[in-house]
Amino acid sequence: MKTVKLIQGKQNGDDVIIISFYANETLENHLIQLKELNRDNSNGKFYIKNTGQNLSLVFNHMRKINCYVDYTELKQKQTVKTKKKVKLYLPPIDSPNKQDLDRFRKWLEEKRLSPNTINTYVEVTNFFLRYNILKNSRSHSKRLVESFNYEFIVREGKSISYQNQCINGIKKYFLFKGIDIGALNLTRPKKERKLPVVLSKEEVRSIIDATHNLKHKTLLSLIYSGGLRIGEAINLRIDDIDSGRMLIHIKGAKGKKDRYTLLSASFLRMLREYYKQFRPKEYLFEGQKELKYSAGSAQSVLKKAVMNSGIRKKVTLHTLRHSFATHLLESGTDIRYIQELLGHNSPKTTMIYTHVTENSIKNINNPFDNL
Repeated sequence: MKTVKLIQGKQNGDDVIIISFYANETLENHLIQLKELNRDNSNGKFYIKNTGQNLSLVFNHMRKINCYVDYTELKQKQTVKTKKKVKLYLPPIDSPNKQDLDRFRKWLEEKRLSPNTINTYVEVTNFFLRYNILKNSRSHSKRLVESFNYEFIVREGKSISYQNQCINGIKKYFLFKGIDIGALNLTRPKKERKLPVVLSKEEVRSIIDATHNLKHKTLLSLIYSGGLRIGEAINLRIDDIDSGRMLIHIKGAKGKKDRYTLLSASFLRMLREYYKQFRPKEYLFEGQKELKYSAGSAQSVLKKAVMNSGIRKKVTLHTLRHSFATHLLESGTDIRYIQELLGHNSPKTTMIYTHVTENSIKNINNPFDNL
């Protein structure tokens, strides 16, 4: 089925809807017939002013040739835009609170928390202290924290995981200040138990095949073949690859734990080819000025590969890790080994993959087939 994708964009300062599609003469000729549509001469893309009426025009026009209109990304961005309209304005942090925040950061560093955790706790505490200034409050009361929780997090539609991060950060700050956190007694929201998105082996192959840059192809292959988190992949150093034992040594991963994961023979051949061409100095994957590759760049690489492969699932770098675990489980690997390879503390975390394996579902007879 022919498909076009609607994306929100900017053209000469105006909000527009960009109509994106793979090169197709039939689609192009049909779009030209829509007189309200404009075309950017620099890149050839079709666009139209972003209004509800124009959105309906595009839908009705494409329906004439039975073309599927994917407006998922447009819908998501419009939802985010709506949320931004009610964003709570927080005043800048003042000098005394800034100094207090700097001391808090040093205290967290002394506790040897991970850099990511420290940055998160300092960031959310910064928001909380600025909220205190907004409310002209001189004390950190339970009522003030509850008010911050509602106005800054719940009302603005921030995620449950972010809400939990805020609670953790504020509790750490109270501990640092010597405030009785027992009296705070903040209620934690229940975390959503969503099943992970999982790709089939064929889909993984199509994403890797759609990546033509050898560095990009090797990075995505590493994340899938080792079941790595993106932070683990970009922090790998050259000597972490143990080709003698066919293992990858993950150092200082989540929870400050070291572990080993699998080194695929097929991936090792690709890795050696990559090494000969790029000659990284320290980190296995390096960006500009020999610094380690960034997570944002890796996500951009995946996004382009998914688009080129034609896969419509919502795929992130973590999806490759989920797929690795699920494929191991489907091939009969003991779940305890999978837990070790992924670096999970609890088998309960790994058990989520039993809900998405094809083996467990395919063996069930559908009652509709026996009617």
